[in-house]
Amino acid sequence: MAKKAVASLQKGVGRTFTKCIKMVKSERGFQYVQEMVHNDKIKEFFAKK
Repeated sequence: MAKKAVASLQKGVGRTFTKCIKMVKSERGFQYVQEMVHNDKIKEFFAKK
C-alpha cells in the first residue's frame, strides 16, 4: 500500500508537495514531526515552533 501512495505522488500535482521531518524538543526528550508540505510553505514549516 505504501508503494501505491509513493507512486501517486510522483505524477502530476503531487510533485508540488514535500515530506518534511523536523526534530522538536519535548519534556521527555526529542520527537520527530512529519508533514506533507507544499513547496511554497517549507520555510514556514521549519520556522514555526
